[in-house]
Amino acid sequence: MGEGWGASGGSFLAKMKMDAAQLFTRADGAYVFARWGRPIVPVVFGVDEASLGVFKGAIEAVAILASHQTAETDPELGANLMIFFCQDWDELSEVPHLDQLVPDLVLLVGKLKQADANQYRIFRFDEAGAIRAAFVFLRMDEHMAATRADTLALNQAVQTILLWSDRAFDEQSPLALIEERAVLRPEIAEVIRAAYDPMMPAAAQDASHALRLTARLGPHS
Repeated sequence: MGEGWGASGGSFLAKMKMDAAQLFTRADGAYVFARWGRPIVPVVFGVDEASLGVFKGAIEAVAILASHQTAETDPELGANLMIFFCQDWDELSEVPHLDQLVPDLVLLVGKLKQADANQYRIFRFDEAGAIRAAFVFLRMDEHMAATRADTLALNQAVQTILLWSDRAFDEQSPLALIEERAVLRPEIAEVIRAAYDPMMPAAAQDASHALRLTARLGPHS
């Protein structure tokens, strides 16, 4: 199980070109990479119909970028990308059967409250190490409430298409604003495309993987 707390310049782009490993090296120094091993089937709880369409559209767009698939149902899980919106973390404890999907849910809620977090992601993996499912929890605090739905949707779609490092976007968001609209940074888009190259493994825990990844980045990366 992998977990992550939420939170243009040519120099950043050049740095990433030299060493893509930074995007998948966790705070403890471990290199951990994984991509989805099955079609993504999203479901979003706690939003209206219009916002639901925005989120599904963003997930589909990022999947297309990765040359990956989305589907209407997962034969094993029904839905395998579950996004939950809440006003308060205690609401998660009231979601039916969520404690069966998320072990130690009560402890997790306590940790999120103590950290005053506004987002959290949990990944689960198959036998090959590929992403099997992801759970995204978003608390609508003042910052979240002030963020456009399409920006929230694109950000979560990007952050769940791969198992990024827990610190990958601490200093630089994967998104940029163009005329007040959020777009995916081209260098991050190139990493996503390269990560889903059919010749690349679905999971890796050796930093040599980053060298192969960097070699596949487009010429404008």
